[in-house]
Amino acid sequence: MDQEAQWLKAARQGDRVAFGHLVQAYQNPVFNLAYRMLGNTEEAEDAAQETFLRAYRNLNSYDPSRKFSTWLLSIASHYCIDRLRRRRLVWMSLEDQTLPPGALANHQPGPEQQVVQSEQETLIQALLAELAPEYRAVVVMHYWNGMSYQEIAEATGSTVSAIKSRLFRARRMLAARLQASQSQGEALALAY
Repeated sequence: MDQEAQWLKAARQGDRVAFGHLVQAYQNPVFNLAYRMLGNTEEAEDAAQETFLRAYRNLNSYDPSRKFSTWLLSIASHYCIDRLRRRRLVWMSLEDQTLPPGALANHQPGPEQQVVQSEQETLIQALLAELAPEYRAVVVMHYWNGMSYQEIAEATGSTVSAIKSRLFRARRMLAARLQASQSQGEALALAY
């Protein structure tokens, strides 16, 4: 039996230390999903904490035949979607969209690369913020968490064909918005 399965078994029997190991193993993927969906560090931290609380309270409903990561990320995704709906998709300021240091890479790029990377990350986060929660969730799960269509379908309670459709539409929306933002940037540059 692998280490995760041992932790899960012990945690389901009430072992808080074992559950702590699961938290340590999955805190980054849960935080990253929440951050990509919510676009705010503090909200993402709250969402990650709430995700683990909900997972702990509902650990007995976890089906061991499924991947634990899929189950856990589905809890995070549903919580973030609920939070976004309550927020009514209010536009976020650019200040809230910067990533915490080291969130995307472990290597240290040069100053020019850092500026370009920061601008790209800000643009991506802004574009993601414009997507409806159900589109944002599938994009984040697929591209940032590497989940398969099947895993996303299980996590969202949807079908594989619906997930493929949402990803296709989300990519089209993101491409159109990216093209529009680049056109606006070129128009501003020409004005100066």
